Amino acid sequence: MNVVFFSSKPYDAHFFKEANKQHRHHLKFLEVPLNESTTVLVKGHVAVCVFVNDTVNAKVLQIMADAGVKMVALRCAGYNNVDLDAAVQTGIKVARVPAYSLYAVAEHTLALILTLNRKTHRAYNRVREGNFALNGLMGFDLHGRTVGLIGLGKIGLVTAQILKGFGCKVLGYDIKKSAEAEEIGIDFTDLDNLYAQSDIISLHCPLTHHLINEVSISKMKNGVMLINTSRGAIIDTVAVIKGLKTEKISYLGLDVYEEEGDMFFEDLSNKVIQDDIFMRLLSFNNVLITGHQAFFTTNALESIVQITLQNITDLEQGKDLVNKLLP
Repeated sequence: MNVVFFSSKPYDAHFFKEANKQHRHHLKFLEVPLNESTTVLVKGHVAVCVFVNDTVNAKVLQIMADAGVKMVALRCAGYNNVDLDAAVQTGIKVARVPAYSLYAVAEHTLALILTLNRKTHRAYNRVREGNFALNGLMGFDLHGRTVGLIGLGKIGLVTAQILKGFGCKVLGYDIKKSAEAEEIGIDFTDLDNLYAQSDIISLHCPLTHHLINEVSISKMKNGVMLINTSRGAIIDTVAVIKGLKTEKISYLGLDVYEEEGDMFFEDLSNKVIQDDIFMRLLSFNNVLITGHQAFFTTNALESIVQITLQNITDLEQGKDLVNKLLP
């Protein structure tokens, strides 16, 4: 099948070309994102492969359907950027990668927690400048601390297992309880209690717009650490900045940002970043931001590539799409 990739990077092309030797599809890689102005580039392709910040709205889907596109293959788990109702109306199949490496995002979550706590990023810069003073670098033992996890899907559960290994008490909230969470030793609770009791709060839920806002932040412990490796818009960034200024939030670790679409995955080092809210975040010395790299391990990429290509092959062969998002 002819497949066009949007928002592709050199590492995408490398991993997909290697894995495609057994699938034998015709792959075309484009660096531009998919949106209403670039949809014309899908012409001649049966499948379109997109990533987290590509725009797959009703207008884009209609243009693709008119061009003969039969499938949107998401090379990611999230699908909040896809208008599923419009996909049904146009008849375009949508499939995703529901899970790749459970450990990649969970381990990055811990990397953010540990770095913020022990301030290793600041210590690294100091030592390079010959400054070996410890002032301002004091952290705390994770052992015995209470960590609240919002979202107990597969990644949330792996994160809980790692935290239990550090000796943390883990509180968890999800829309439903699971036997696996109980086996791990997670104390299931409601959001208000999780906010009130947690020293660290980490987000692992699907997109719930501004779940973390002024009201929810007001219910948190003073000096809380907040971590988001899920979806950027779960957090109201303006409210979080206010929390940082009042010291309600003492540590903030982000791998995602609600307005990341025009910045993340690009080299903007020679440009002036126009997002004033993002730049305000960078002004805090207790904020650590990575550019949506939690998923970025060889294990995860190999899994993403294999599942994505298999989704496309299943469509080609008329098989049921195991990872479809629509009936």
